[in-house]
This record gives sequence, structure tokens and C-alpha cells, in this order.
Amino acid sequence: MAHHVLRFAAGTDVGRRRKTNEDSAFAGPRLLAVADGMGGHPHGDVASRTAIETMAALPLAGDPAEDLAAGVAEVSALLDDLGRDDPEMARTGTTLTAMAWDGAGFTVAHIGDSRAYVLRAGELYQLTRDHTMVQSLVEGGQLTEEEAARHPKGSALVKALQSGSSGEPDVFRYDARPGDRYLLCSDGLSGLVAREEIRETTARAPSPADAVTRLIDLANEAGGQDNITCVVADVIAPSIAPRLEPLMIGAADDTGPLARLGRRFRRP
Repeated sequence: MAHHVLRFAAGTDVGRRRKTNEDSAFAGPRLLAVADGMGGHPHGDVASRTAIETMAALPLAGDPAEDLAAGVAEVSALLDDLGRDDPEMARTGTTLTAMAWDGAGFTVAHIGDSRAYVLRAGELYQLTRDHTMVQSLVEGGQLTEEEAARHPKGSALVKALQSGSSGEPDVFRYDARPGDRYLLCSDGLSGLVAREEIRETTARAPSPADAVTRLIDLANEAGGQDNITCVVADVIAPSIAPRLEPLMIGAADDTGPLARLGRRFRRP
């Protein structure tokens, strides 16, 4: 397809059951990314912020697959350094889903259970694979999808970016089409809201900003048990693209108390 651009929005909410936000996200014309600090581990907000700030600083001037892989390796090294320098940071970790845009498609680097979806012609497709124990059992035929959705250890990760261990991301390319809508989210959304509700809400929203707002509201209405972060981007022609500034949100936005507790939305 001819060169197209992204119209994007991002939002985060601490959720009804949490006091701090350990999610971070970035949305810009060349990169979309979501990171979810690992619950139950120390300083997940630091880990997710490290991941997002590192990926946002990538030049993306060469091979995007190599650039993203180098960024993930740098995050891993930084987390290792943090763990060595401060015992309280040992085993801190985060998920990461990052998508580099080149005008015709995305190169994706993914590790953990944050997700990337595409809404195409009204249908919602999951692009990433959850690196969870439950997903491994599903793929091994030991659990059905329905059983997995109700499993008490559904969020137990088998791979993540974590100090003291190395995790290799899945890296792949996905060709885009005009009219596609992409959603990146933490499991504060995908773990609480049914896939069909996500599809319907994403499809009905007139803009990325509306989709972000409505999806976060859905997760809170479902209990808000975790931090909720969404990045939504439409593939559109350059002639109709609004001018948007890059967004850094969640734990990666340290400009004030909203970085931890509040919502921050970008409305075109």
C-alpha cells in the first residue's frame, strides 16, 4: 500500500483496586508500546518506565527488527544493573509489547502478556502470543480456551523482562491495510473484559481517543482489579492526519501525581 500514517491516542488508569500505576506506555508516529510492571514483584513501575523510556529513545533508523531487539536487550541490561545496585530491585520485571511503524506495516517485539490486536473489516485479531503458563497448557492441549479464561493462575508469566534473567522477545512483521485499527493493552483490560466486548467497543468508537476512554471504562466497570492501559492507532492517509505530539503515560510520565494515580488521555 502507499505510505500511510498513524492517528493515535493513549490512556491509563490506576484501576479501582490499586493504589499505584505500574503500567507505562508510549504512542508516537513511529512507535507504539505498552509495558506492565510485574505484580507481586518490587518496583514494577520502575521496570515498566525503564522499558518504555528505552524503547521511545530508539532511533529506528535502520532495520526495525534489529532496532527493537537491541532496545529489548538494553532494557534487560538496565534491569540487571538495577538489581545488582539495589537488592530491593532484584527480580523486578515488566512485560513489553512494542510496534515500530514504517508507513506500510509494523515490526513487533513482544514479551509477556500485554497484547496487540488489529481490528480489520470489523473482526478483531490477536497479533501477539501470551507468554503465560496457562497459554502453554492450552497449546499443549491440557486446557481449553474456556478453562484458561477462568484459571486462577491465568496471569502467571513464563517469560518477561526481568532483572537476573534474560527473556527473548517474539519479533515479527505485520503488514497493515488502510482502515486498520490497532490496540495495544495491558492485561488490566484483556484479563477482565471479554474479547467480543473489546471488539465491539473498538469497532464502534469514532476515534482512537474515544476507543481508549470506552475501553478503560469497561475494565473499571468489570472490577478494575489491575492497572488499565490502552494505546489505539488508526492507519490513515497522510492528507487527513491530525498533527499529534508523542505521548508518554503511566509510570513513565513523572511530571506529577497523575503519573501514579490518574488518567491521562490525548484527544486529537
